[in-house]
Parts: sequence; C-alpha cells; structure tokens
Amino acid sequence: MKDQAIRKGSTGRWKRFKQNKELFILSLPALIFKLIFNYLPLIGLIVAFKKFRFDGGIFGSPWNGFDNFRFFFVSDNAWRITRNTVLYNLGFIAITMVCALILAVLLNELSSRAVKIYQTALFLPYFLSWVVVGYIALAFLEQDRGLLDHVWTFFGLEPVNWYQAASRWPYILNAVNLWKTVGFSTLVYFAGIIGISPTYYEAAKIDGANKFQMVRTITLPLLTPLIIVLFIVAIGGIFRADFGLFYFIPNNASFLYSTTDVIDTYVFRALRTIGDVGMSAAVGLYQSVVGFILVVLSNWIIKKINSDNALW
Repeated sequence: MKDQAIRKGSTGRWKRFKQNKELFILSLPALIFKLIFNYLPLIGLIVAFKKFRFDGGIFGSPWNGFDNFRFFFVSDNAWRITRNTVLYNLGFIAITMVCALILAVLLNELSSRAVKIYQTALFLPYFLSWVVVGYIALAFLEQDRGLLDHVWTFFGLEPVNWYQAASRWPYILNAVNLWKTVGFSTLVYFAGIIGISPTYYEAAKIDGANKFQMVRTITLPLLTPLIIVLFIVAIGGIFRADFGLFYFIPNNASFLYSTTDVIDTYVFRALRTIGDVGMSAAVGLYQSVVGFILVVLSNWIIKKINSDNALW
C-alpha cells in the first residue's frame, strides 16, 4: 500500500509538471542562479572548522574544530560588537515599522497625483548605494566644511567634530537608515492598505467612526499578518548588520568603533588585516545559525498566539 501511494504521488507530480512545463522552464534561470550563488557556496562552510591555508584550499586545509569560533568569542570586542549589532537592528526594526505604517496611512489619505509624488520622494533614497549616502552624510558632518557645522556656527554654538563624537552616532545611524529604507516599507504597507476592501471603511463611516478609529479598528488589524511576516523576516537578520551603513557612513573612523562597530565590520577588518578566512567563515556561520533559530522561534511564538498570522 505504501509503495502504491508513493508511485501514485510520483505520477501526480509528473503529470502536474507536464501540465505546467512552460512555467517550470521560465523559472529555470532563477533556479540556476539560486543553485550557483546560494546553495553551492554552502560547501565553503567547512572552512569555519579548518585552519585555512591558501596552498591547501578548502579541502586540503587541516581541521581545527571550533578554534575559529573560540577566537571570536574570547576576543575583547565580542560582547561590544554583538551588543551593537543586536541593539541597532532592534532599533531599525521598531523605528522603521512605526514610521512606515504612519506614512502608509497618510499616503492613503492623499489624492492619486499627490501619492505618486510622495512615493517617488520616499522611494528614491532606497536605490542609492551606501557609498553615495556616505558622501551625502560627509557633506553634512565634515568638520569645518560640513553643513551642520555652519548651522552650529550661525546660531553661535561650538562646532562638533562628528567623526570623533561616538556618543552621537546611534542617533545619526538610526536617522540615516530610516531615511534610506523607510520608503520601501512604506510602499509595502501602502499596497496592503490598498488591498483592504472599501466596504469596511464605508460601514465604519455610517457608524460615525472618525479617521483615527478606522485606522485603529480596521487598517491595523487587517495589516497585522503583513506586519508579522515582515517582522519575522527582519528578525532573521538581527545578527547580520548592513555592512555599507556601518562602514561608509561613519567613514571607518576608529574613534567611533565603540558605538559603530558591528560584527560585519569587525570581521571585514580582521580579514583585511590578519587574513583569517576561517574566523570570518565561522562568524558568518554563527550569524546565519542564530538568525535561523530566531526566525523559527519568532514564528513558533506567533503561532502559539494566533496560528493564522504565522509564516508557516
């Protein structure tokens, strides 16, 4: 019976493949791309457990167990860069989510012509590379010639050497990340709001509900599944910082490492200065494993609260 069920299932899958063969053929380039750039590189994970030698390569280098992981965790900077990575990502998730929801609700109140203008203005920074954004930040923050120094001087205040004032950078990095990324999240939530049936709002108007009440009782509850999906995806990257943001915006200034150094920038500098490929691979594997665990755990918690809102 079991063999018969397996054969029946295989026949059904083959029949489904033949019925949709054109779609499968169209998906081949994406599948090949994923295979080459996402799955084949997984072989290189064994470098995390080896003392990598360039003359021996991946398979010829000697094994060293968990020494690469130990090198990272016993370093004086491990706690600092892990703390920075997690706290910055938590801040980015919370601030971007709240601001994007507010902007999406406001966009929904505008005319279609105005929406196009504001959509373009919000979404344009998302396409800029961090190198370009770094130069924009430098134009504001550069000592003596930066725009903020001129503003400070105009109001009779002492200019600030921003690239040596480490305590101010958590605010600067949160502001820059929000400016660059909020447009994408706003458009996602705005698309979700557009998908809500107008009959809900019409019924609420008949009952005498104001705009704020409609947002609280209709918009936010119906957007909850979308918010949760984006939240779970963001949680998966909580141990993986955006390298461009933390490297180009602070301009790799050593005075700012206490508040701007994260796991990715630390590994990059370690790889550049000491060339330890094994340690870099170990930290990358550590980030991926923790991110996977957090995604599964977040989804499990949400499933316990409301199974309809879980990702799977």
